[in-house]
Amino acid sequence: MIKYSATVHEVGPLVDEFVAAGILVFFGLNAPEELRDFAILHDGTELVAEVMPGDRFCLDGQDYTILAVGEVANQNLRALGHFVIKFNGETRPEMPGDICAEARPLPPIRPGSQMVIYSPDP
Repeated sequence: MIKYSATVHEVGPLVDEFVAAGILVFFGLNAPEELRDFAILHDGTELVAEVMPGDRFCLDGQDYTILAVGEVANQNLRALGHFVIKFNGETRPEMPGDICAEARPLPPIRPGSQMVIYSPDP
């Protein structure tokens, strides 16, 4: 079941530095100007179901298992299209808005990239 999907529209000039640290910061298209430098802006609008550990994050066909979801991550995603996903292999989020995923290299992110969060369960 697809829980959230989006197409990347803009990639801030500082995103590569965050990618090198294994962190992606997503915002909807209405992100404040002061956040755009380090954000990935996307057109996702509807969170169909809560994101949970065990779900998958897919970016341009590369899948990552979600290991932890902070207590306000779903609320931020639903209200603002905002979430921070850290590819750090942690099972407990550092911050309440974090989503943690397995630690693996990330593909290049560019306008047109496709992002999906889904449950692998039928």
